[in-house]
Amino acid sequence: MTWLTIAKKDFRDAVQSRALWALVAIFVVLSVISTYAYVEAPELLGSTTGATFGGLIFFTIGLVGLFVPLSAIVVCYKSLAGERELGSIKLLLSLPTNRRHVFVGKLFGRAGVLAFGLAVGLLVGLGIGAALLGEIDLAATLLFVLATLAFAAIYAGIVVSISATTGSTSRATTLALGFFVVFELLWDVVPMGILYVVEGFTLPASIPDWVFFVMQLSPSSAYLSSVVALLPDLADVAGAEPSGGGVGVEAGPEAAEPFYASPEVGLLVLALWLVVPFVVGYSQFDAADL
Repeated sequence: MTWLTIAKKDFRDAVQSRALWALVAIFVVLSVISTYAYVEAPELLGSTTGATFGGLIFFTIGLVGLFVPLSAIVVCYKSLAGERELGSIKLLLSLPTNRRHVFVGKLFGRAGVLAFGLAVGLLVGLGIGAALLGEIDLAATLLFVLATLAFAAIYAGIVVSISATTGSTSRATTLALGFFVVFELLWDVVPMGILYVVEGFTLPASIPDWVFFVMQLSPSSAYLSSVVALLPDLADVAGAEPSGGGVGVEAGPEAAEPFYASPEVGLLVLALWLVVPFVVGYSQFDAADL
């Protein structure tokens, strides 16, 4: 049994989940509502340039940045921990396959499920937005959708890797939610908190260059920076900038160093989030006593 066979079976099993379809329905509804609100009243939602299709793309990033992590937890937390908890992993490994095929198959299967649900919401939301605005940038839309689906696949890999480290679904849930809280809800605060303590419980007049880089280590922040790097013209029009550009204190000359100020750093960070969890998760799963 190859990893592709396992991925196909896992995809078929996962798409039957009522929770998944509930999430898809919620994302579609939120996408339609937020799109309509942005088009009709962009000023109320923070836009200073009026409603544009490029602005809609970057406005959608905020919704995606919340939907993808939560959906990845719902879809992926049981992927391997559930199999181990139920004991079905032994039956699966008794077939002509190995742990590497199981791990990779689960990852691709769950990533496909998450990407499918996300694509539905994106196409509906952006399609309605294009109709209301009377404009569409097909090339930008394609790049944005591909980057967003890649972000979803990376997050699926993160949660599947977390699931691979334990044989308890409750522990997998706790670890996944802890990751979400730290890297998504609190990450904007963490670097500034460290800086505050390092500087003697006060904020300096200029931000050290390392703060800008650390702020982009969150997967969602790296995703935003990556889209800015891929769509620089639309980002300029929409006034979008990578995370760390508006932290409330003046940036010093060192903050303008290309490596730290460049949104291309987000692409590097996303690549790390693709590779590191995979290596850690697979090594733990391969060494586990099943």
